Amino acid sequence: MMVNKRLNPLNILLIEDSPADVLLTKNALADAKVPYHLYNVNDGRHAMSFLRREDRYATAPRPDIILLDLNLPVKDGREVLAELKLDKDLMRIPIIVLTTSEREEDIKAAYDLHANCYIVKPIDFDQFCNVIKSIENFWFATVALAQS
Repeated sequence: MMVNKRLNPLNILLIEDSPADVLLTKNALADAKVPYHLYNVNDGRHAMSFLRREDRYATAPRPDIILLDLNLPVKDGREVLAELKLDKDLMRIPIIVLTTSEREEDIKAAYDLHANCYIVKPIDFDQFCNVIKSIENFWFATVALAQS
């Protein structure tokens, strides 16, 4: 198995409004095999400001990967996904939809908007940790990600 050899820590943007899910993600990543920085914004408007380095996010790093919830306040995840994939400067950032929605129309819509992956969040803590570990093993350690 090829291991992603990065010189710098991986920048992960978590777009999630649930404080409990943010904490779960942080805890699940606690023993990550690759160095990373986790950034969190809690709505779609702030996500786009972070990604475009606007206002208070002027010095924000470009994420190497995005974990995106669909059900967000202000601007939902579908809108964020659509904007990202239409933006020439941001469209190559891999986006993993990580959401509670199991609705077939949400899954189809996410892939129609060019999500790289769609994962339904498990409710059980151990299963959630396993999902995060599988994301880490594949996306953080195996896949060659474009350098910022």
